[in-house]
Amino acid sequence: MRAFAHDVYTYPLPPGHRFPLAKYRLVRERAEASDGIDVEDSRPAADDELRLAHDAVYLERVRDGALARREVLALGLPWSRELVERARRSVGATLMAAEAALADGVGANLGGGTHHAFADGGRGFCVFNDVVVAVRALRRAGRVDRVLVVDLDVHQGDGTHAAFMDDPDAFTFSVNGFRNYPFRRVPGDLELDFPDGTEDERYLDGLARLLPQALARSRPDVCFYLAGADPYEGDRLGRLELTKAGLASRDGVVRAALARAGVPVCVTLAGGYADPIADTVEINLATLRSFAA
Repeated sequence: MRAFAHDVYTYPLPPGHRFPLAKYRLVRERAEASDGIDVEDSRPAADDELRLAHDAVYLERVRDGALARREVLALGLPWSRELVERARRSVGATLMAAEAALADGVGANLGGGTHHAFADGGRGFCVFNDVVVAVRALRRAGRVDRVLVVDLDVHQGDGTHAAFMDDPDAFTFSVNGFRNYPFRRVPGDLELDFPDGTEDERYLDGLARLLPQALARSRPDVCFYLAGADPYEGDRLGRLELTKAGLASRDGVVRAALARAGVPVCVTLAGGYADPIADTVEINLATLRSFAA
């Protein structure tokens, strides 16, 4: 499996910040040492690609460091030129992984899944929406028509839902923590909300029940899978109680369903905030190895 990394481009964070910046280097190092995973550096997304998902005025404000204080607070990350470059390369990694998926059946971004970014603003650690950019870039190139987004990050992908709300050929299926961020939801096409403390069996039963419906209704040319590590019981921001074994089973359910349907998949790793950070890295590596097998 070809996988694409952007972790060599880093940015400054204040001490004690919740964003797990170190995770990305650790995931790349472990992926490079894993059989069956070929890691490449990602390219930055071009301006015309970012404009497929984002307003030109927003992109200019991001580039120039002209975001209002409320926008920086909503983003949850301090602005820096390094942040912008890394965000561009995170989108570039999904663009490259999507092309790999169409060529090979599977491709991965060792990050990405920035599903809280809207057309006119960033939210929740997400500057640009990589999946929306990639979907529209593939369509512009005539590579795909119908797309399925399977979002199993614990937080609802409100930015992605908003982008595809009036798009009949983009289908969003998500499994969310009900009382978690974002607190103003944007409806998706098919959603399952779980209460705090939901454990493996209930989660997996719901996923196995609804994923075939999502595939049947979407009839996709490609799937974008957001394999968030944050439903994990040790995640600081997740509030569900899935074990590592449960998350591995989750990935297996998705992989098997897509394989049966003959649908190529672009995997992104999305959120994960466990303490210790090694737990998130272990979950991410299990996802990558599952899809590389």
